[in-house]
Order: sequence, then C-alpha cells, then structure tokens
Amino acid sequence: MTVLPDDGLSLAAEFPDATHEQWQRLVEGVLRKSGKEVSGEAAEDALSTKLEDGLTTRPLYTAPETAPDTGFPGFAPFVRGGRPEGSAASGWDVRQRIAGTDPVRVNDAALADLENGTTSLWLAVGDAGLPAEGLGRALEGVYLDLAPVSLDPGAQFAEAARALLALYAERAVAPEAAHASLGADPLGHEARTGEALDLAEAAALAVETAAWPHVRALTVDALPYHEAGGSAAEELGLSLATGVAYLRALTEAGLTAEAAFGELEFRYAATADQFLTIAKLRAARRLWARIAEACGAPGAGAQRQHAVTSPVMMTRRDPWVNMLRTTVACMAAGVGGADAVTVLPFDQELGLPDAFARRISRNTSTILLEESHLARVIDPAGGSYYVEQLTDELAHAAWEFFQTIEKAGGQAAALRSGLVADRLAATWAARSKKLATRREPVTGVSEFPHLSEKPVVREPAPAPLTGGLPRVRRDEAYEALRARSDVHLAATGARPTVFLAALGPAAAHTARATFASNLFQAGGITPVHDPVSVTPETAAAAYAASGADGMAVLCSSDALYEEQAEAVAAALRSAGATTLFLAGKPGTAAAAVDEYVFAGCDAVAVLSSVLDRMGVAQ
Repeated sequence: MTVLPDDGLSLAAEFPDATHEQWQRLVEGVLRKSGKEVSGEAAEDALSTKLEDGLTTRPLYTAPETAPDTGFPGFAPFVRGGRPEGSAASGWDVRQRIAGTDPVRVNDAALADLENGTTSLWLAVGDAGLPAEGLGRALEGVYLDLAPVSLDPGAQFAEAARALLALYAERAVAPEAAHASLGADPLGHEARTGEALDLAEAAALAVETAAWPHVRALTVDALPYHEAGGSAAEELGLSLATGVAYLRALTEAGLTAEAAFGELEFRYAATADQFLTIAKLRAARRLWARIAEACGAPGAGAQRQHAVTSPVMMTRRDPWVNMLRTTVACMAAGVGGADAVTVLPFDQELGLPDAFARRISRNTSTILLEESHLARVIDPAGGSYYVEQLTDELAHAAWEFFQTIEKAGGQAAALRSGLVADRLAATWAARSKKLATRREPVTGVSEFPHLSEKPVVREPAPAPLTGGLPRVRRDEAYEALRARSDVHLAATGARPTVFLAALGPAAAHTARATFASNLFQAGGITPVHDPVSVTPETAAAAYAASGADGMAVLCSSDALYEEQAEAVAAALRSAGATTLFLAGKPGTAAAAVDEYVFAGCDAVAVLSSVLDRMGVAQ
C-alpha cells in the first residue's frame, strides 16, 4: 500500500483547472453527434430547461454567477434562515392538520398525533371544520403550554380565536407560555370563497393579542393561489401583496411596524420539485426582509414560515405514490428553512385520512429529522450555485409580480378586478398543456397507470370552501377519463379495450408497444397485447379474440411499418377495426392508418376522442 506524504498538497494539484470554455467545447462535441451544430452559449442553451415565470435551469453553474451576498442565518436578509441556529436545536415544527367536525374524533386524532411525534396541531375550525364552541372538547388532554395550536378558521376567525384564548385562560396558561397562530386571513378567505371580510376586525384581533408574545393573529396563506394553478413567483408575489395589506391595516389600528410584523405567519406550498421549493422559501424570506427594511423595521423581517405539502400534486389514483411526493416535498421544506412543516396524508384527496395515513404523514418528518438528521445542518442548500442563482431569479420574478399587484391598487383590488384570477388561469392553462402532452408526467396517472388497482375508499371529509378561485389538481384531466372508464366497467363488466397489433420481434416493437400501453391505460382503456406479435395472416383472428372496441394500434419499427403496415391494417379492418392508430411519427404509413400516437401528442385529447368513439358516456 502506498502512503501519501502528509505535506498539505491537494490530490488534485497535478490536474489543471478546467475552464468554462473547455466544458462548452465538450458539450458541442456531444451535441454534434446527435445532429445539432451549435457552439458556445447556444450549446449550453440546448441543454437548458425552461421553467415557469421565465426562469431557466442551466446545465452548469459556477461561482461567478451566484446571487448577491445572502448574509448569515438569522440575520437580514434572512435568505439562509430566520434564526441563527436554524432547525438544528430541535428540528422543524411537525404540524399535523386535523379536519373534522366531531370534537371527540378530532381529540382522539390530536392525542394520537402528539403522542407519536407531532409537535403542533393545525385545526380546521368554522364552516370547513370544528364549530368554535367545540374547541375545548377537541383539545381536552392537550397540554396547551407545550403544544402550539394553529387555527384555520375561515370567516369565523374572531370566534375561533376568542375560544382558544378563553381556553388558555381557563387552563391557566400564561401569555408568555402560549404558542399559537390564530389564522385570521380575510384576503385568503376572499380568494377561496369570493366573500369579502373586514380587515379592521382582523387588525383589532391583532391589537388584542399583541401582549401575547408567541401568538400570531394573522396568517398570510398562499395556498389558495397555489391551488388555483399559480406558479412559484405568483404565489410569492401574492403573499407579499397580502402581507403588505395586513401591515397597513395593523399599523392603522395602532400597532408599531415591529409589532405588526410580529403578528404575521406565512403559509406556502412545498412541492416535489425540491430545488424550486427550497428556492421559493429562501426567496420569500429575502423579499419579506426587503419590505421590512422599506418599512423601517429591518430587524423584524424574519418571516415565520409554515410549509404544507402541495394538494395540487396529490393524486386520487394510485394514491400510494403520494407518499413519495410528500417525502420529497417535506425534505425540500426542511432544507429550505421552513419553521413548521405539514405533510398531508397520502389519501388526503379521497376523504378523511385514516390512522395509517396519518401515521405515515407524521413519520415522514420524524424519519427525516431523527434518522436522516436533515436538520442538523443550518441552511444545507447554502452555497449551492444552482440554488443561490435560482433563489435570486425567483425573487426578482416574484418582486415584479408584487409590483404589478401594488400598481393595480393592492391585493384586495387585484382579487376583485379579476387580475389575479386571469393571471393564475393563464399559468394553469400553460401547465395543463404540459400535463396533457405528458411533458410533465404524473406517475400512476399519466405514466404507468394501474387499471386493476383496488380503489382506496375513505369517509367523506368536510366540503372545502368554494366560490372564489378554482381548485386545480394535476390529475384532474386524467381523473375525468378514468371516471368515464369506471362507469363503463360498472355498466358492462369490462373496461373499454384497444388491441395492440405488434409487428415483428420483441426488439422491434417493445418500446412502442409499451408506450401505447401506458398511453391508453392513462385513459382507463385496457390494452390487449396478445399474441405478442401478429402478421397479415394472423392479425384478423387476433383482433377478433381481443374483444377490442373498434380500436387497434400498430406498434413496431419504422422499417417494419414500411413492410407490413398496409397488409396488417387491411386484415384488422376486415375483422371490424374502425379506427387504426400507429405508434410513431405522424405521416408514417399514412395510407394504412387513421391517426398517430407519439411522444408529445395531446394524450388527453386522444383518449377523450377514443372514449367518445367507443360510446363511453361522459
């Protein structure tokens, strides 16, 4: 064994540093082999990915391109965290959401959660949850001086807040020992329901609770904008506009700027796009610090953040995959510096979560904190050239949108004029195209669906508040297709069926047959690939035996399409196939087939059309 001398030399000392230009030339060579003749910046652009909000993810980031100085954790501009110690002391606050109308059942869930790793409770109160008068029974046995309580009260924020404060008084919890978020959010409620509430009432509540050092009266909830299809920058911009509106109301009610900042908590969505989530939370703190500086209260600008795993990304089909999505989102929220993190149960979109789902959701944080030690490092993403640059670009995009809202008269005016709704609708329309064409895949739904899965059934949850901005889900277009298939299955005993006519050996047809199989299953259509391969002589009998509903798909290589497509197509039509698809480039064997399915085609439009032709009811 060779022992290296301990002379302080780097093992890389004999290797010269590579330059950015050398890397670009290597990229040019790789692209040239794929038929792309580009050079310099164009070569780098060819490997870049366009994101929402005009952002771009580039293939390489280097030190000179990083964002401005981010400071230190716990100090303005708070990019690296709102506290100097970050979450290293005790981890982030594991905040479990409990939605239900029965105080006894809510109490059972709360006690189980607190006994098994949850550190605070998030209770739905009012029209979409508990009655305010049931709060005492729901929190029976809960040590309110140890377990923080966050309320989601909708329009009943005053009643819910006073019920909780009365409970503190009844149980002799001193003001300095109480930790709570009362959840007053008039503009967030208006975004969800279209019902305008009086900001003055929320401001009066904040004045009343100003003597409680760890009780925050108002919540700036950005989830309504995220759930309406908003992008990360739009979510941030609208949260800033809401926060500024609340600051104005609070200072007009008599609070100092520093006290007003202390009354606000912000709630953001954490998605399975881990780097964008990390950047969003860091950018939010930077932007809020800038507002605090402009208000003359720079020391009060440490934004208190509550991150919630995105409801938009949750699927109703194959909901088990939601566990993976929420794990990534929880990790991103923790790394991004969120003070509190709520992991929604995997069956959240199916009704009231069961005990197993609640256990998995709280254990997600526990594993990341206790076994992965994710909180042991303060600002784990700090120093990543990519994260720093993405944070900076996202902050600029969000600030620009925030200024647009302010120029329109502020958050309330922008909501009532339709500016917010129109902007979010346009963003969701663009994203819907990516979902429909599977450029943004949804595992278990648009990719690798499982038609024979056993449905997961849950007790109905309280109806969500509606009437304002819409609530969208990534799976909604495919869910509508699958629902049509379910109705057909219930009525006929079988799902609609398509025949895969594979030509030649497996090596020639497997890739396209697999593609076609996944595509049609995404619409609830059963693909029959039996026999493994057909010929002009066997195609008719194979189609007749498949039970297909007038549809067949040719799957093979371009070379075999040229040789056999016309003859196989004729045989299929003679056996009753009314519509023939070809898996491949449009224009291939045009005389033999009617339509094409290919990577990037509008899968939702194709599948909807197929179900229509099969007579499957809407």
